[in-house]
Amino acid sequence: MAHEKAGRPAEAEPVKYLAAILLQQDLDPDDELFPALEGLLGRIDYRGTAHQFDVSDYYEDEMGPVLVRLIVSFEPLESPTNLVRVKLDTTVIEERFADETGRSVNIDPGYMDYHKVVLASFKQGPQKIYLDDGVYADPIMLFQHGDFIKLPWTFPDFKAGYYSSDLNAIRKIYKEARKTGAL
Repeated sequence: MAHEKAGRPAEAEPVKYLAAILLQQDLDPDDELFPALEGLLGRIDYRGTAHQFDVSDYYEDEMGPVLVRLIVSFEPLESPTNLVRVKLDTTVIEERFADETGRSVNIDPGYMDYHKVVLASFKQGPQKIYLDDGVYADPIMLFQHGDFIKLPWTFPDFKAGYYSSDLNAIRKIYKEARKTGAL
């Protein structure tokens, strides 16, 4: 018999799904992108400010030189076990916005819980945890001592603090939803 302090299997606590969206500056996400994401993840309940993506030229060949990134979150709380499906489905949305030169939008879906922000990735890395179907969980920020802290592998624009107010606002919405039992 297991010791009482060993814990017991339990369902995962519900999480707040979000997306870090990188897009060409002249693309209006309200036209088709946000409705497509809402069809997948539910109503957008938070939309952050678009920030110039000037910390890397990694996407320039495919997406062009003038890019912005913004963070959005979605109203319903869901299981973190949906992350693989969400990553695969957002990739289909990216493909809808692609042309012969490549993507015009890059969607990094993920979730927030009380302790961290996790984004989904198709790329391997020492901190990434394989889930299924080629999808990895990438914990990019931890919440400690009242704020989100960066990790050695945190993306440079997140490290620079561009989205700190967004993440704190989303966490406030998440905490309220958990308190009221909203799902």
